[in-house]
Amino acid sequence: MARAVHDHSSTAGRHALLSLAPGFLETARPGFELSARLVALCVSSALCCPGELTRDEQLRLTNDHRTALYLLNERPDDAEPGGAARWWLPVFDRLNLSEPFYRTFVAPEHAAEAVAVAARTTDGDRDVRLKQLLRQCLAVF
Repeated sequence: MARAVHDHSSTAGRHALLSLAPGFLETARPGFELSARLVALCVSSALCCPGELTRDEQLRLTNDHRTALYLLNERPDDAEPGGAARWWLPVFDRLNLSEPFYRTFVAPEHAAEAVAVAARTTDGDRDVRLKQLLRQCLAVF
């Protein structure tokens, strides 16, 4: 997520992010909670952006958010994950691979897309918005 924020910031915006970098040292944690919480935060930010979402982006981000909330709520019986997670999560659960797969591959992709969408803004405050998102993510740790 931090890498995506960096990549979508201007040169001046990247310089302003430097002071936040030490906060991300040693933040990797096993389990679904942290990754799902970060994805939910990034997707929520993207969904409320002033930029317009394509129908595909809206669908993917909504599914990403649904999956993150499903994982955060410890997989309630009355809910199911969104998108492709409906298929890979049960299979990977049986193999004890769902958590590392989500944390290592799925969550970073979901967060990166959400950051890319959040970065699209027409009101000129992209760097401010991205730095604020990064601060909010740091508060999760």
